[in-house]
Amino acid sequence: QVHLAESGGGLVQPGGSLRLSCEASGNIFSINAAGWYRQAPGKERELVAALSSGGNVDYADSVKGRFTVSRDNVKNTMYLQMNDLKPEDTAVYFCNAREVYAGSTTDYWGEGTQVTVSS
Repeated sequence: QVHLAESGGGLVQPGGSLRLSCEASGNIFSINAAGWYRQAPGKERELVAALSSGGNVDYADSVKGRFTVSRDNVKNTMYLQMNDLKPEDTAVYFCNAREVYAGSTTDYWGEGTQVTVSS
């Protein structure tokens, strides 16, 4: 089992910045990949950034050049630095961790943190 806890959301004006954190606990050594997703009201959950076990990161086209994923292995924490925020970035942001073992895939999710971009 892996437990994920997001933090860092809030209200920010357009053009502002926020840094989200995702702290993992439990059987973290079973995690093969991780990422950030978001879900806006009335829309499906979408991938924001995917972090592979090798450290490669793929970003959604809508956030490329503005968002950056990083991690602190000592703190078991993944971060999402969001710059130049836009109203369309408003959503609940979720942290995801994926475990692949013996041909079976398990996705773990945090409870989410609200990001609101508004003047």
